[in-house]
Order: sequence, then C-alpha cells, then structure tokens
Amino acid sequence: MTESTTAVRRQQGTASLNTKDMRRILASSFIGSAIEYYDFILYATAASIIFNKVFFANLGPGFALFASFATLATGYVARPLGGIIFGHFGDRIGRKKMLVLSMLLMGGATTLIGLLPATAQVGIIAPVLLVLLRIVQGIAVGGEWGGAALMALESAPQKKRGFAASFANAGGPAGAVLATLVVSAVAAATGGQFLVWGWRVPFLLSALLIAVGMVIRLKVAETPMFRRLEQASEKRKLPLLDVLRNHPRAVILALAAAMSFYACQGILTVWGVSVAVENGVDRSGVLNWKAAGAVLTLIVCFYTARLSDRLGRRRVLTVAGIGGIVLAYPLLMLLGNGTLWGFAVAITVGNGIVQGALYGPIGAYIAEQFPTHVRYTGASLSYQGASMLGAGFTPMIVTGLAIAGGGTIWLVGAFWIAVILAGTIAVRLTPEGIKAKLD
Repeated sequence: MTESTTAVRRQQGTASLNTKDMRRILASSFIGSAIEYYDFILYATAASIIFNKVFFANLGPGFALFASFATLATGYVARPLGGIIFGHFGDRIGRKKMLVLSMLLMGGATTLIGLLPATAQVGIIAPVLLVLLRIVQGIAVGGEWGGAALMALESAPQKKRGFAASFANAGGPAGAVLATLVVSAVAAATGGQFLVWGWRVPFLLSALLIAVGMVIRLKVAETPMFRRLEQASEKRKLPLLDVLRNHPRAVILALAAAMSFYACQGILTVWGVSVAVENGVDRSGVLNWKAAGAVLTLIVCFYTARLSDRLGRRRVLTVAGIGGIVLAYPLLMLLGNGTLWGFAVAITVGNGIVQGALYGPIGAYIAEQFPTHVRYTGASLSYQGASMLGAGFTPMIVTGLAIAGGGTIWLVGAFWIAVILAGTIAVRLTPEGIKAKLD
C-alpha cells in the first residue's frame, strides 16, 4: 500500500473536522471564497451607487442604473463559462490547482477596475473595458465556488459534509460584509471626492487581499476523493459531455433550487440598495445595514448547514423556501417605504434569515447530486447557471418590472415568489443526500 493511499484512507476515515488538516482546508475554503466574493460583490455595490454616475452618467438616472446593472449581469453570464472551464480541469487535474488560478484571475481583474479611467475622460472605451474586466471576474468566481466547496466536502466525514461545505458558502456573505464596510468607510472618509477617486480604493485593496489568500491556499493538499480517483484512473476526458449525457436532470433541479437564494440576493442586496438610496435613505446607513444583514446571513448559513446534517438538506431548504414565499411582499413594502428602519428590517429578515437558510445547505445539496469524476463540473454548472439566472439578471428584471408596474411592487413580488416556488419544488423532486456514499 502506497503512502498516498494510506493518507487518503486515513483522512476519509476521520470522524472530526477538528484536525490540523481539516482546519486548514476549512480556513482555505472560507477565506479564499471571502476574498473572491469581496471582489465580485464589491462590483455589485458599485453598480448600485457608483458606476451609473461614473461610467453611464450621460444616459439619465433610470437608464444609467439599468446600464450599470447590465454590466453587473455580464459577470453572472460569464460564471457558467467559468464553471465549465474550471470544472473540466478541476475534474481532470485537481481541485487545488484551479482554486489558485481562479484567485489570481479575480485579483488581477478587480485591481484593474480600480485603475480604469471614467467615461468623461476616455469616452466609450471606459465602459467597454469595464465589461471585459467584469467578464474575467465572472469566469474566475465561476471556478471558485465549486473548487472551494469540494475541497471541504470531499475531505470531511460523511455526517459533517453539509457543515464543511458551508465554509465555502459562508465566504460569500463574509466577502459581502468586507466589501460593504470598506466602501462605506471609504465613502465617509473621502466625502465629496468619493465619486471622483475614492471609489477606486476598495478595488485596489484587492491586490493585498489576494496576496494573503494565496499564502493560505497554496498550503492546502488535494482532496482524498480526487486522489483516489487519480489512482483508479476514472477521470473523464470531457466531464461536461458526461454531465449533460448522464446527469441532465440533476443539473436542472439543482440549478432551480439554487436560484431561490440568488433571487433573494439580487432583489435585496442589489436592487433593494438602489431603491433605498434613490428614495432618500442615507447611503452610509444603507451600506452599514447591508453589512449587518450579511453578518446574519453568515451565522444562519452555518446554523442551517449543520442542521441539514441532522434533518436533511431537503427539509431545511423546503422550510426556508416557504418562509421566503410568505415574506416576499412584506419585505418589498419595507424596502420601498423610504426609511432606514424599513430597509434595516427588510435586509435583516430577507437577506439574513431567508437567504441564509437557503444558502447554508445548498453547497452539500448540489455536490451530493454528482459522482466524484464529474462533481466539479456538474456542481459548478448548476450553481453558476443559477447565479446567472437568479442573481445576474434579477436586478435588471425587477427594475424593468417596477417600471412596467408604474413604480409598484406587485410584479416584482410575483416574480420573486415564482422563483422561490420553482426552487422549492425542485428540492422536493431530488433525492436526499445526507446518507449517500460519495465515491
């Protein structure tokens, strides 16, 4: 028996997450995802309150915001492409190598956004370059989640897979907290210069964060399941074709399930922020409460992930989905009432509790639908497809629905409920994964 085989079996048999190797793996998944999502969600915040004034100011307020959200959407459109590319090589040559590459791509794109000249300085080339860099961001983060979630899940004991995978998920709200607080602090510090040059500072800070993340990520070993796959020579030359040919139902249902929390994210933390600010709510207050909502998302994410290890992914996701359907219209009314307390309640309940409960179990839920040899590809395709449809287009869609509805929330609410309902039905149609023996 080789030393590698012995190490694989030893790690597969561990019953605890509290070992040196597992702590390093979980820290890498969490911190690496947090840094990448800092970059990605920083753009979403900027799209809500900055880019419409810096890159699209000549279009008028309504259309400028729509154009800004359109550039936001390009990153989400690129995420499935990133999932396919990184999934292919992640299933062929390993999870770790792809995670290192995704972090380098993300950091480079975000730093360059901070160096872009405004449209007033160079004309149309500025928004064109903005879109191109946003696409690079989308490809990078499209490869991040699948690798980070699988690094944790494939190294964890069976009864703790949900909690382990949630560390990659939790990196999202952690990155959102960091991005929001940095933007808020810089906005307060630079005052009237924020839209002139201050907005660039959070983007340029990405270079430092990426350097920290790389130090941590390079120390992590490949997952035991992938090493066993290498020894068995079961890797596929074209994992994407295998997924589409043999697992199309799993892809579609997992995608629909993941869209629920992504719709919450797009409506509450992107569109909702712009609605609150446009209705006269203090910008710094909105950003601070957005950060508070993300902190609660983080806590609820961990709690519901651990709960799903005991009660099952399907049960937790179903209860969360029902809660989202019931609360959709009340939350929208609070978002649009023009007060900071209304926004605070909406973001705390909607983003913190509903989205957090939907978010916690989803990593393990999706990963458990696919075998090891195509898991990176299948999980990334489902998750990133949902990100494109559920979050990338949601701000644009609901902006259009609000305009079509004459400024009312009824069409927006109907859309939100329909997305969560579809996701809940998809969850009920998939098998429970907590007892599945992953190969």
